[in-house]
Amino acid sequence: MDPDETQYLLPDGGTVWVLSTSEASKNLPNLLDLFRSGATEPLIFGDAGQPQGVVIPFEVWRALVETATDEEGFDSSYSVLRHRLKNQEGPSVPLEEVAAEIGWDLDEEIDDSEFRKPK
Repeated sequence: MDPDETQYLLPDGGTVWVLSTSEASKNLPNLLDLFRSGATEPLIFGDAGQPQGVVIPFEVWRALVETATDEEGFDSSYSVLRHRLKNQEGPSVPLEEVAAEIGWDLDEEIDDSEFRKPK
């Protein structure tokens, strides 16, 4: 019998707790109450301690979908940068200011492994 909750090691070294599917089903009514109160902590579940599903608040899901499909946001950001470079008068604008204006997080970790040359 699997334990009700297992710690799972993520590739980046972090950890999450994975509930067994049967335990997750028992917690759904309580989770709904938590979401209604404004909590956003996800419920991660699976079998044999392996994460296979996650339950998140609906508003979090909507924000993720919107962010993932924001092609216009990319085009808008690109247009701002092109316009600034084309019409630049005076000193250049620091990268941090431009990033803040278009909503980029310069401290976000980015997986660039596909662009690196093999050794």
